Amino acid sequence: MSYFGLAALELALLGVLSGLAGTVIVLRRRSFFAVALSHATFPGGVVFAIAGWNLLIGQALFAAVLVVLMTLLSRLPGQGRQVASGVVLSFGFALGTLLSSLNPGLGIPVETLLVGSPLGVSVSDVAATAGVLLAAAVALLAVGRKILFHTFDPVGYAAAGFRIWPVELVVTGVVAAAVVVAMPAVGAILGVAVLVAPAAAARVLAPSVGWIPPIAALLGIGGGLAGLWVSREFGIAAGGSVGLVLTLIFLLAIGFDAARRAVRRQRGRSAAAGASSTRNFATVGE
Repeated sequence: MSYFGLAALELALLGVLSGLAGTVIVLRRRSFFAVALSHATFPGGVVFAIAGWNLLIGQALFAAVLVVLMTLLSRLPGQGRQVASGVVLSFGFALGTLLSSLNPGLGIPVETLLVGSPLGVSVSDVAATAGVLLAAAVALLAVGRKILFHTFDPVGYAAAGFRIWPVELVVTGVVAAAVVVAMPAVGAILGVAVLVAPAAAARVLAPSVGWIPPIAALLGIGGGLAGLWVSREFGIAAGGSVGLVLTLIFLLAIGFDAARRAVRRQRGRSAAAGASSTRNFATVGE
């Protein structure tokens, strides 16, 4: 398969993954956590680049360490998940920058960690994304109902006697795995946008929660392939092009929703005015 075909396949898989992991991120408000995780895995990739090993494995291992660190920090009195994510984000990115500055000969791999390149993905990268997609689908099918229950009614979830940690474990694992496998194609900076933007747009457009995953997947696939096409036709960076197209889709969804709400309000006013006129006419007739 050509490098362009691999890029298209990778972006299509990430689009489907956005329907699963992205929906979880958006509904559970974990966007900042995902951003922190994507940036903070920078040192793992640098260390494995120095050792000459697979960068994706380094990022995955470091992501696991960071998840544990964030979980411990969030349990400290007076702290929360957002604070822990911010601390880990600063620590990880600073450590990665320090390690890369001490090893200037690794410039190309390190830059790839930050901005990625859909046109540079390998067969192993695509296989890793497919594997994570399959594992995420199985995990969410197994505990999806409990995740929704805890997301929308945490008090009722606890009152029903369910444990919270299995839900948190699945959610964190799915988000972390999705963030890591997105990095070869779009890097640490744009990876979260590829996962979150389609789901955020789908949440605005979907008539119910059940429609968010399929709409997000369609928007993710369409936006990713459209960005790749724009990149090829106009000779611009593929990762940046994909990120811009997905951001545009989100903005269009927001605009469409605003217009839809305005039409509904206008119809409501018209209906109210019509009812008022009818009442006035009936009063005059009496």
